[in-house]
Formats: sequence, C-alpha cells, structure tokens
Amino acid sequence: MDYQDILYTEAAGVATITINRPESYNAFRAQTCEELIHAFDRAGWNRDIGVIVLTGAGEKAFCTGGDQSAHSGSYGGRGPIGLPLEALQGAIRTAPKPVIAKVRGYAIGGGNVLAILCDLTIAAENAIFGQVGPKVGSVDPGFGTAYLARLVGEKKAREIWYLCRRYTALQALEMGMINRVVPESQLDREVDQWCTEILAHSPTALALAKSAFNADTQHIAGLSNLGLHAVSLFYDTPESKEGVAAFKEKRLPQFRNFRDQS
Repeated sequence: MDYQDILYTEAAGVATITINRPESYNAFRAQTCEELIHAFDRAGWNRDIGVIVLTGAGEKAFCTGGDQSAHSGSYGGRGPIGLPLEALQGAIRTAPKPVIAKVRGYAIGGGNVLAILCDLTIAAENAIFGQVGPKVGSVDPGFGTAYLARLVGEKKAREIWYLCRRYTALQALEMGMINRVVPESQLDREVDQWCTEILAHSPTALALAKSAFNADTQHIAGLSNLGLHAVSLFYDTPESKEGVAAFKEKRLPQFRNFRDQS
C-alpha cells in the first residue's frame, strides 16, 4: 500500500506507525484507518518485529478521532459508519505482539479509544485524554465504552462519557487508563526502553499472553458491531447532524431542539 496518511518504519525489531495528519490534529478519515489496518497487519505478522509503536506526528496530538470535516452522516469508507473501526480495533488486538501507544498532546475521542486499546500506553506530561462523542452527536458503543470500564471502573467510565471532560496524563495514570507518564523530552527514550525490555522476552509467550488477555474481553467486539450499526442510524437523525454542524460552525450544539425528531 502507498501510504498517504501514515508513516511506517522498522528498526531493531520495532515497527513504528505514525498517524501523519498533524494539520487536523491527527484525526483519521476512512483512508487513514485502511492504512493503519494494513500497517498493523504488516508489522504483526513480520517475524522480525517484536513490538509495534503507535504514535502521532507533531507535538500537538496523538490522535483526535474521526475527522469531523469528513463526516456528514458517513465517513465515506466501509463499515456501518463509513470508517472500518472494527477492523482497525481488531488489527491492534490480534497483532501477536505488544502494541505501545506513545502519546504526546491530545488523545481525544477515537484517539483516546486507540490509546486504551493498545496493550501499553506511555504518555508525555503534556498529554490530554478524554471523550467527545456526546458533544458532537456520536459515541463508541463498544471498546470505547465497555473496555474503558474494565480499565477505569464503571463509575469513572460513565463520568468520562457523560461529561466529556479532559484529563491530564497524571489523572489518566491515576485512574488506570495508561501505564506511565514522563516529561515530553524523555518520551522517546522511555518508549525505547520498554521496547528493549519486551524484545528480550519470548515472542511466543508474549503472543499467548496477549491472546489470553483478549479472550476475556472478546465479547465486546459483538457489542461494537451491534452498536456501530445503531450509530449509523443515529447519524441520519437531525440530533446527530446538529452536532456535526455545530462543530463545523464553532458553536454550542442545541441537541434538545431536535430530540423529538430523532
């Protein structure tokens, strides 16, 4: 695949996948997702690769989820909502080696979901986490909700989704959403150190451990499939369309004006 939205490199047993759309805070469109899926499959089944690192280009953002400028009821690609989210999430989970999210700046919305789906998440002190779906007429009704609750507990997960607040890296660490926080200047070195330690261990044992962890939460994939079909119907409602319009017009949405029409 000729990558346009991502960068892919391999060095010393580590594959680094970089979402390369800094002009949009590394928000993803359908093409970005397809390239990420290809890259995860490419690295995941390469015997010379022992660790995969997912990150975002630039200093401002890891990823800010679906590109709202490309969203008007559908993102134009495959899958229930025009984004192959199920395939992307599956590629991260089924890659038979650890995936580390290296987070600088914003990890918001679908970007936050990607960060929690990775096996390990290491963040710079300037990282900001949170969900935004209900602010723009959207939701992740699968791993972004049910799996998040496994990490932080149901009460906190509901707070994250219902209030759409933003959380610092230290707050995310405290609630169990991420593994480590370091000064921004030390982030690359810290991730390299974790990769070095992982590469010293049995790749087969690591693959089996990952499969065992995944087995305990695999039922969430079924919830995601069902939920995304519901979201695709939701996107056709005036309520959801108001969220997209308000985002593009940089104003507060008036969701309840449209509630009876949904």
